[in-house]
Amino acid sequence: MTEGTSGVRDAGITPPTARESRRVLIATGIGHFVEWFEMGIYGTLATSIAANFFAPGDPTAALLSTFALFAVSFVVRPLGGLFWGPLGDRIGRKRVLALIVLITSGATFLIGVLPTYATVGALAPLLLVLARLVQGFAAGGESASATTLLFEYAPKHRRGFLTSWVDTFGFLAFVAGSGLALLLTAVLGEAAITEWAWRLPFLLALPLGLVGLYLRMKLEDTPEFRRLESLGEVASSPIKETFRAGRTAMLVLAGMVVIKAVAHWTLQTFMPSYLRETLGFDALESFEVTTVCLAIVAVLVPFMGHLSDRVGRKPVLIAGAGGFLVLAYPAFWMMSLGSTLLAVAAMALLGVLIAAFDGAVNAAMAELFPPRVRNGAIAIPYNIAVALFGGTAPYIATLLVSTTGFALSPAFYIMFVAAISLGTVLRIRETAGPAARTTA
Repeated sequence: MTEGTSGVRDAGITPPTARESRRVLIATGIGHFVEWFEMGIYGTLATSIAANFFAPGDPTAALLSTFALFAVSFVVRPLGGLFWGPLGDRIGRKRVLALIVLITSGATFLIGVLPTYATVGALAPLLLVLARLVQGFAAGGESASATTLLFEYAPKHRRGFLTSWVDTFGFLAFVAGSGLALLLTAVLGEAAITEWAWRLPFLLALPLGLVGLYLRMKLEDTPEFRRLESLGEVASSPIKETFRAGRTAMLVLAGMVVIKAVAHWTLQTFMPSYLRETLGFDALESFEVTTVCLAIVAVLVPFMGHLSDRVGRKPVLIAGAGGFLVLAYPAFWMMSLGSTLLAVAAMALLGVLIAAFDGAVNAAMAELFPPRVRNGAIAIPYNIAVALFGGTAPYIATLLVSTTGFALSPAFYIMFVAAISLGTVLRIRETAGPAARTTA
């Protein structure tokens, strides 16, 4: 019996069966896949976007501008978290998730039909900024709401495993995006990608978004939220209650997730262009290396989530954050040697570390807060951390290489944020595994 199951039964609400939980997992996961396929393809095709939306002549400046626009979408994510998170605590997790996937798919489709710099000049990057701002605002509620939904459907002993699928589907979306770029490059050639084929993944957003919308609208909201509704205990002012009751825990969450933010967006967004522009790999090799890494993460995350249910959240989180602190520099050094095999091995190593941290962190975040304010209390600090550290990570990494001339300099930034997360994780209370049972 989960912590919330007795309360659900007291409110006359039948706890979900295993079959219902699987259906929720699939519907939530497919919607999340749609969301992050659309967000991730921008970074995967950053070099082609730079060539089409900025003045020709300086590829490095254009790439920096592209990553600056990537960061701009993250600037509004805290506003999205502030809006969508508490809204999910007031009207339900399901409705918020349905609205988010609809808005994001529409904005992404628009990127696929935007005019380029060659057609409309400086208006092109301005229109791209507007589309990215809409994407970022919608994304501010996605991860927190999906995590909350799965957490509140999960039995207590499977929270790590089920919530880890949020990141599994996210990385599967990145694999699909990177794999599609790889396929298009192999079939059409690099010149066609830069000229027109970069639009194709963005145009897929609309049909994918409609699928995600349909699946999310078919869901029933979580037993915990329905219990709150039936008892009249839904928070009437969730923002005020969140900041009054959860300030300290929200700061803990922000410190905990900075390595997640930086690692995700460095590997998914920065690495394809880094492998090409800095380390000299061709486009096909860079997509191959990145796709392998992302696939490894997608496969391993559920195993790490299951492990966190068995041994506890803290050991798995410590392994992930501590691993980045120790192994980031050796991994970047291996990539710099010019061997595709070594680059794959290095990226796979980083992928294992991301999988470890992601497998445990979603349940650890949700366990910090009560159900009345859980959605907002996750969304607000999570999106602030992602905006400050994740959205800027590709830009900072590119800038470090450009200003220092040292190809391995991004490793030091990863090590810095890993130290922040490791220090935070060491201070949290264990919420799963044998240590949690003995202290309960």
